[in-house]
Amino acid sequence: MEELLRQLAEALKHVTGFIYPNEIELHWGILIVLYPFITGLVAGAFILASLERVFNVKEIQPTYRLSLLTALAFLLVAPLPLLAHLGHPERAFEIFLTPHLESAMAMFGFVYAWYLMVVLLLEIWFDYRRDIVLWSESPRAWRRILYSVLTLGVRSTSDKALAFDQKAGKFITIVGIPSAFLLHGYVGFIFGSVKANPWWSSVLMPVVFLFSAIVSGIALVLLIYMVSSWLRKTPIYMPCLDRLGQFLFYAIILDVSLELLDFVHRLYEAEESIDILGQMIQSRLFVSLVVVQVMIGTVLPLVSLAMLRALKPREVVRKAVYFVMGSIVLVSIFFMRWNVVLGGQLFSKSLRGLTVYKIGIAGREGVIAAAGLTILPFLILLVLVRILPPWIKTEPTEEAQKKD
Repeated sequence: MEELLRQLAEALKHVTGFIYPNEIELHWGILIVLYPFITGLVAGAFILASLERVFNVKEIQPTYRLSLLTALAFLLVAPLPLLAHLGHPERAFEIFLTPHLESAMAMFGFVYAWYLMVVLLLEIWFDYRRDIVLWSESPRAWRRILYSVLTLGVRSTSDKALAFDQKAGKFITIVGIPSAFLLHGYVGFIFGSVKANPWWSSVLMPVVFLFSAIVSGIALVLLIYMVSSWLRKTPIYMPCLDRLGQFLFYAIILDVSLELLDFVHRLYEAEESIDILGQMIQSRLFVSLVVVQVMIGTVLPLVSLAMLRALKPREVVRKAVYFVMGSIVLVSIFFMRWNVVLGGQLFSKSLRGLTVYKIGIAGREGVIAAAGLTILPFLILLVLVRILPPWIKTEPTEEAQKKD
């Protein structure tokens, strides 16, 4: 009891204005920040892969399989922040047993299962099926057993079978594009549909979340492609990198336009909440929103990528700019999620007071747990690229690079 009183007294030191007692401590912390961040990376990586398969953007072919495996690695981790946040994570399976169709959060389980089992796994299997059949003939026993299981008994490599694989994969990709929109758009819908919270209640919230997801997915795949090429000591295919940088530039412009439209709409409405939201931005969210998200994470990449397209410097300069800007964009999108999730809890429903969020180091909602969940998808991706190498048939030849 004394410890609780001490924590309450410490929290009250950071409270300003008039705030209700149950709003002093935030209910959603960094784990709920990670949840939309990771799902956004999944949607963005898959949409990038669809550009090659559906829209025939050949320059980014070296990243097609890598994008699919990246989406799968992060999708496997996507529900873990929610499960770690729950007091009884074993109850999460009840959403499948007793579905509640009116709950957007409960429907995540069905959206997740559809996207993982039907869309992503099937597309990867159809794309890799011919290679899996060839790998199943390996002289090594463990490889032969592993890939024989992955063939699912379908071992034909005839032209007719491969043509069917191509058509089926393209069809699944077409189905997967709206599925990816649904996967992350509904996350924005969860926040945007909370009418009682003026920071979240916006019809543009799902669209903003979706386009920021595309930005983060492109930046992530760009970075992974560059790092994997360096680790394998393979030359980076510059037409691919330049096209990724071009898509990143356009995606940022669309995302910024939507966020600016949302901001102008809030100012024009000028509801009674505008004063407390202004105070929150000027005090609690000034560094994370104004400095990190807007100035460093948005303006700087836009200016840098625009100058890159205008000046067209040497390859080494372009590589450095792409790597730095991609890293900055990822940090910016993370803080965009931070500002949305935490910002909506920092002001009181009385609209007359502000609280503060203080993150711990250890514990279920601490920095260590969040860092572990952030690193885990990359470890899974390392395993996936060992089992299903993504660059075997997508790596451009030296003649193609010289031609380009």
